[in-house]
Amino acid sequence: MTSSAHLLDLIRTTPEIDLLLRSPFGFDIHRKYYGEDLRLASGEPLEVIAGESAGGAYFLCAERNGRRPVVFASSEGEGGLIADDLAEALEIIIGLEWRDCLSFSGGGDVEVMQASARHLERHRAAHYPDMDDEAARVAAALSLRILPAADLVVRLHAAASRTEPDYVVTDDAGEAFDPLFGESTEPRHGGWHPGPDGG
Repeated sequence: MTSSAHLLDLIRTTPEIDLLLRSPFGFDIHRKYYGEDLRLASGEPLEVIAGESAGGAYFLCAERNGRRPVVFASSEGEGGLIADDLAEALEIIIGLEWRDCLSFSGGGDVEVMQASARHLERHRAAHYPDMDDEAARVAAALSLRILPAADLVVRLHAAASRTEPDYVVTDDAGEAFDPLFGESTEPRHGGWHPGPDGG
C-alpha cells in the first residue's frame, strides 16, 4: 500500500503527472486555499492536500488502521468521505466523472449513479478522447489501478454512504456540510434517457 505522503511527494517531483492531475483531473496540489478552519464533526482536524478549479478541496483525515481517509468539501457547502486512502481517491478521480456521479445520484441510489456514470463515460470518450491515455500515464507513474467505471461507482457510493457519523465536515462555526449525494437523476451534457438496458 502506497502511503499518502509518498504519493504526494511523487506528484510534487514529477511535473508531468502534477500537470495532468491538475488538468484535466482537477486535483491541484498547489491550490490549498480552502478549508483551513474545516474539521470533522468529531473535532478531528483535516489536512488540506489539493484543490480544484471550482473552489473545492481534498483533505486527509487522521490515520485509521494504517490508512488516512480522504474527504472532499465543495465550495457550495457539500462534503464527505470519498475514499479510505489517497491511492483509492486518485483511482476514482482519474477513472470516473465522480463529482457528477454523486451530484446526479437520486439522493444516493447506486443504480442511478451507475446510469449517470455510463452517460458521463460516453460524453468523456466523445469530447475528451485523450483522457483515458492521460489516466493511464498517471496510474503508471503513481502505481495506481485502472478500474472499470462500474467498480469505481460502487467504491465511491460505499465511501460517501459512510460519511455519517465519522466523516461529517463542519465549518469554523460548527455547521455541518450537506451530503455529497445530490437529488437529481439526470446528468448534465443533455441528460440521459434509459434504454432497455437501463443505460
